[in-house]
Amino acid sequence: MTEQLIISARSVADVVEAVGRARREERRITVVGGGHGPWSHIPDEGMRIELSAIDDIEVDGTTVRVGGGATWGAVAARLAEEGLAISSGDTASVGVGGLTLGGGIGWMTRLWGLAVDQLVGAQVVTADGTVVEASATEHPDLFWALRGGGGNFGIVTRFDFAAHRLPAIVHGEYSGGDPATLLRRMRDVLRDAPHELTVTYMDVPPMDPSAPAGARLTAVWAGADESAMHEVLAPIGDTDGVQGTVTTPAYRDILMEPPQPEDPDQQPPGFIGGNGLYAELDDDLIDRLVAFRAAHPVSVVFLRSLGGAYGEVPQESTPFPARHATWFVMAGGFDIPGLVDDEARAAIEQDWSLIGQGRLAEYGNFAATERPEAVPGMFGDEAYARLRAVKAQWDPQNVFRRNHNIV
Repeated sequence: MTEQLIISARSVADVVEAVGRARREERRITVVGGGHGPWSHIPDEGMRIELSAIDDIEVDGTTVRVGGGATWGAVAARLAEEGLAISSGDTASVGVGGLTLGGGIGWMTRLWGLAVDQLVGAQVVTADGTVVEASATEHPDLFWALRGGGGNFGIVTRFDFAAHRLPAIVHGEYSGGDPATLLRRMRDVLRDAPHELTVTYMDVPPMDPSAPAGARLTAVWAGADESAMHEVLAPIGDTDGVQGTVTTPAYRDILMEPPQPEDPDQQPPGFIGGNGLYAELDDDLIDRLVAFRAAHPVSVVFLRSLGGAYGEVPQESTPFPARHATWFVMAGGFDIPGLVDDEARAAIEQDWSLIGQGRLAEYGNFAATERPEAVPGMFGDEAYARLRAVKAQWDPQNVFRRNHNIV
């Protein structure tokens, strides 16, 4: 047996059959929902189980049942018809499954928490082919592990969420000015900002096709009150050299769609760097990030505000780490042949290591490669020990190991 196998599942029964076949033939399983991340390729003698056809979205009041193959863009569009929303990621094509199982940081994290904080139930195909329902009252250990422990415990064919009323949003874009000053003012504003406000900061080179070149701060206010957002963000809008624009789009329309490569078979460039959850965005970290971006022409810096509802969830309620973090930070460089040599690569790695020293934990959804040694650093010690115990109960043979694997 040398061939790779693709299973396009159209039902839960198809998933059960595929898992049984993979076990019999000793194939490594790759589960694909939206297919947005780097895990979609199939290893040698592996099986790719595609869930995209299992994409039903059912709304019952504020309870939303979402098929394991749905994408967040489809969910946002369907919920908009009801005046509802769920805190999700930033990209329309991202799969509900992958983002949720890893935690799910997004535009409404400060108001409603992570995607997993809105999860109230799940239908799971386990390693032995059993279909179970998991919730706070049914298999609560499995339900706890699904809320941030990744795809280690089964294939989720349905997610049940508690949605929220969201009649309108305000969206702001700010660019220009001195990056260090802008970052400090952003930090100071977010220390006491209402939970309705979330911001991101991104500084990218011209070769990044997913975003305009340069530094910009993006703000989203959950609600229709433009004046309230203007008042809170006045220290940023009044910064020398900063220009801002404010619009009132629908929430579904701010979920971006990255451009498709001209050659879909072309591998994207590698990434040198990392990410982390940080207790504080202090002056030293800001200076390191600004210097990193200035020193490396192929580098990218990205930050997102946390706190608010994210920090109000008790640490033990989910496996997701560092609930006291107030910022998510990513920094790194694109490993582009011809532009990055060994010396530049080593310099990027060294500078990132200094930035990464202060992080509380790594966010697995932004970790693009399989690094078994790094997995404990994606969780707290107590959560990791508990996850290992749940893994031993539900997948003792490690059938589901194409992930940030918990052994």
